[in-house]
Amino acid sequence: MSKLKNKNSIKLGVPSSEGQLSIMFARGGPREGAGRKSVGETRKISLTLPHETWEKLEERLSSKGGSRSEIIREIIESYFSK
Repeated sequence: MSKLKNKNSIKLGVPSSEGQLSIMFARGGPREGAGRKSVGETRKISLTLPHETWEKLEERLSSKGGSRSEIIREIIESYFSK
């Protein structure tokens, strides 16, 4: 069986821990511990708020930056730290 020596070749990478498969190019690829570090457990939720509250949240996002998740996390953590 011959190996292709093409700089554009790809191979399928199977991580050592459970997770998604990844595509690895000729160089580089996934490394243990690489990527964004987790801030906690991720759970998907659906949140219903009045339109005015969503507008205030969007205003805060545009003035402060960041993501909705970050802002909502800060609000919840602030509430529970009191």
